[in-house]
Amino acid sequence: MSKDNLDKIKSVQVLELIRVAHEFCVFTEDIEKQELNNILSFYEKVLPLLYLKGSLLPDVVVTDESLNERYVSEEHWENIFMNFRNKFGKDEYFWVLDSSKEPLKASIAEHFADIYQDMKDFIILFQNSRLAAKENAVFEMKRYFAVHWGPRLTTIMPVIHNLIYAQRIREHEESFI
Repeated sequence: MSKDNLDKIKSVQVLELIRVAHEFCVFTEDIEKQELNNILSFYEKVLPLLYLKGSLLPDVVVTDESLNERYVSEEHWENIFMNFRNKFGKDEYFWVLDSSKEPLKASIAEHFADIYQDMKDFIILFQNSRLAAKENAVFEMKRYFAVHWGPRLTTIMPVIHNLIYAQRIREHEESFI
């Protein structure tokens, strides 16, 4: 491994993302014990941080792809999904536009379970003592930021915002009628 790669893996940007991703995962694993207002408040604050930290990840060259692993099982993902589905109830679904501008019904639970899976896999892989595993963790986290968890995060942030401020938004809109 080059010294440049080692410096990137030990960078403040990577370490800060690990810290925020860890907080996200710990809270997410415990949401069934939380009230919906606490859940919304936490994600309102942590999602923008995750996005910012993900956008700052350095480019890392992977020297050994064989150490790239995924850890969150289908059962674990399903458990996280169901916890979110139970918490959000009637508010669990929202509408998004696909690339052809067609409306699609989307799921808060699915978005959060997908984000969780990427965060948890990153944390576990990064904890591996081998430097090549850490390279893979950072490389994959940056790649998934672009194509998987980043888009889901940006889609879910306005939904969370609207759930928190629904009453104020209605009052504001009614004041213009």
